[in-house]
Amino acid sequence: MGNVKQWIVSEPYLKLDCRLGEAPFHERSSHTLRFVDIVKKKLHVIDLEQGPSSLKSFDVDAISTTADIEDTADELIVGAKYGYALLARDTGELEYIKRVWDERDGPDKPARMRMNDGACDSQGRYWVGAMNDPNVQTPSNEGVLFRLDPDMTLHRMLEGVSIPNGMGWSADDRTFYFTDSPTKNIYKFDYDASTGNISNREVFFHLEVENAVPDGFAMDVEGCFWVALCGGGKVLRLSPEGKIIGEVLIPTRMVSCPAFVDEELFITSAEEEDPDSQPGSVRFGGSLFKVDVGVTGLPLHKFKRR
Repeated sequence: MGNVKQWIVSEPYLKLDCRLGEAPFHERSSHTLRFVDIVKKKLHVIDLEQGPSSLKSFDVDAISTTADIEDTADELIVGAKYGYALLARDTGELEYIKRVWDERDGPDKPARMRMNDGACDSQGRYWVGAMNDPNVQTPSNEGVLFRLDPDMTLHRMLEGVSIPNGMGWSADDRTFYFTDSPTKNIYKFDYDASTGNISNREVFFHLEVENAVPDGFAMDVEGCFWVALCGGGKVLRLSPEGKIIGEVLIPTRMVSCPAFVDEELFITSAEEEDPDSQPGSVRFGGSLFKVDVGVTGLPLHKFKRR
C-alpha cells in the first residue's frame, strides 16, 4: 500500500442520523446536493453556496435513487418501492410511471422487493437495480437490473442480482460497470450506446477486505473510480485497470456512496449495524462527509423523457 495516496476525513460536513443515507446527487443548475435516507423516507437538500445550515428535509415515500429530467424543473425521476416514479419537488408527491413487476414474477414479488441504486446513461436511459426489501426479507439473488428508455419501454438487463449498487459508464461510452455488493465484485460489460445493450460480463474489481463490500461509486475525468466500502470505513480510488491507488478514510464504518461536486467528494453513510462491537463507528454513522480530492468527476446525465 506504499503507493496508495491517502486522504483523512476527521469529522462530518453535516452531522445527521440517517438510517441509510444514499444517492448523493449534485444538481449543477441550482448548485445543490440532494441525497436520500431510504429507511426514514427522507429527501435531504443542501444549497452548497450556503452550506450545512441550508439543509432542507422532505418526507417522501421510500425512494432510493434520483435523477434529473431533461427540460423539466419541477419534477425528478426516482427509483421507489414498486418501480420508477416522478417526484414533485414542491410537494414530495410520488406518481408511478412504470411499475417493474408483472405476471411472470407472481403476486407476492412486488411486496418483497424495492428499487436500489441507479444512474442515467448518455442517451437518457435510466438504469436502476431492484433488490429484496430488507424490511420484508433478507436479500437473495432474485434482484434485477432494469433499464427505462426515453420512450418508456422497460428492459430487464440482468437477473439473479443480490444487492445492485454503483453503476456507471466509461468516458468513451464503450464499457458499463455494475456492482453487486454481496459478491464483492464490480463487473464490467461491453456497452453499445446506440442500443443500450450490454454483453461479455467479467470481473473488473474484487474486494479483498473482510466484513466490507463495495457500495456506490463515482467516476472521475481521469477514468478512475471512487468506491464506497460499506463496512470498511473508506472510499477507495481505483485506476482504470482496477488497481487501488488511493483511499479516503472516513470516521464511520458504514460508508455508502460518493458524488462529485467539482473537485470535492461528498460521501453518504448509514447507521452502524454493530454498535456493541464497533462503538467508534456509532458517533458519525448516518452523516454526510466531504473531502477535496483534486480531480473532477464525470458529468451526470439526465433522463430524456419523450
